[in-house]
Amino acid sequence: MPTDLIRYDLLAQDALRGVVRRVLTDAVREGLPGDHHFYITFDTRAPGVRLSNRMREKYPQEMTVVLQHQFWDLSVTEHTFEVGLSFGGIPERLLVPFESIKGFFDPSVQFGLQFEVAGSGPDAAAVAPKELSAPATVEPPAPSAAAKPRGAARGAGSEPEEAGPAAEAEVKTDAAPPGGAEVVSLDKFRKK
Repeated sequence: MPTDLIRYDLLAQDALRGVVRRVLTDAVREGLPGDHHFYITFDTRAPGVRLSNRMREKYPQEMTVVLQHQFWDLSVTEHTFEVGLSFGGIPERLLVPFESIKGFFDPSVQFGLQFEVAGSGPDAAAVAPKELSAPATVEPPAPSAAAKPRGAARGAGSEPEEAGPAAEAEVKTDAAPPGGAEVVSLDKFRKK
């Protein structure tokens, strides 16, 4: 088999991480449109991830956060996103490099991407995007009257809302999307 000196697998993964970056950038500017919301799973051990010691102890390998009702001060750069969330009634600020993201899922339209984080799997060289499995182990948080309206991410300098049961960030350690998700693999687009 010929050797891929261009590393198309890495180029494709970078392009798909660009989709995540673009969606989050749009959410900063315009809020979350319609029913869109995001499950983002990331490797908490990856270089550049910044979270409190409390959260790192609780989620030593990976963490899934939900950006839906209760988040604030979302900001996006070329290489990272930063967001404020409440965990157990305690406001936290997370900094997540795009390269640490293992999964992205928008249950409102059943769209998802899953990535192998370099250096975190059994074969660190295999970093091409993978299809998501679809067990129904991750469920979106139930909306509540006290929840912040969709798309109301707050700008820089805002204070977090008072944390109550509706203000809790959803955190899951299983990155699988809700049942029935169809994820398009790169093979579907390749000429055969």
